[in-house]
Amino acid sequence: MTDLWPAGPEAGDQAFYRSLGDGRYESTSATAGPWSAKTQHAGPPSALLGRALEGHEAREGFRVARVTVELPRPVPVGELRVQVRTVRSGGRTELVEGELTSDGETVMMARAWRMAAGPADTPRLRPETDPPPLPGPQAPHTMLGAHLDGYIAAMEWRFGPGQNFDTPGPGTVWARQRVPLVAGEPDTPLSRALTLADSNWAVSFELDHVRQFVINTDITLALHREPVGEWLCIRSSTAASPVGSGLAAGQLDDTAGDCGRILQTLLVAGR
Repeated sequence: MTDLWPAGPEAGDQAFYRSLGDGRYESTSATAGPWSAKTQHAGPPSALLGRALEGHEAREGFRVARVTVELPRPVPVGELRVQVRTVRSGGRTELVEGELTSDGETVMMARAWRMAAGPADTPRLRPETDPPPLPGPQAPHTMLGAHLDGYIAAMEWRFGPGQNFDTPGPGTVWARQRVPLVAGEPDTPLSRALTLADSNWAVSFELDHVRQFVINTDITLALHREPVGEWLCIRSSTAASPVGSGLAAGQLDDTAGDCGRILQTLLVAGR
């Protein structure tokens, strides 16, 4: 990482996790989400689980094309255990699944499709416009009523002119990690994308999450190619219906252009 997390009470937490061996990880305060210092933003644990899914019995020439993460309960800031297994393995595709547990309770589940990379003569189809240019450095961003000293501070955010987390969507943001996912270990393109993906609906706050209870129950990340570089861009919007639910959809770009999509189901309820 080119930047370290700004000095502060948790300045020593220069990663989201520290490996304890045997599939166990210690969560640092950098994982804390915007709603509580005791529970994690879903981005880092999604990336931790996705990293295990792509590394499990990895096969040369295969890549993760889609990951769906289920969020049955909040992930506490504490020790986590990662477990992964192969569901089906074929000549060209394979399905793997995994879970994160805390004190024996399952706090996150995921399934991923890994598939053989396409041939070099596959046409490059890019129906979407390129993202806006990466803005210059910005002051740290805030969010109304949020805990700011965890995940929000551990990421660098660059919004377009006149935009921030509290601007009603649709929204666009460029972001990158200030710290690695696991201390002393390199990030992967998939883990960087998953670290950011759960922020998709927060980039497009179009439902009043202060007046109502709004929370996502899942994250689907589909990548038609590997993201490149540290900086990723989300362009997100939200659909919702009375007596229904919300749906946040985002396009994921890097500095080379379109690389994937993000989809999140949103529970909308009264407080």
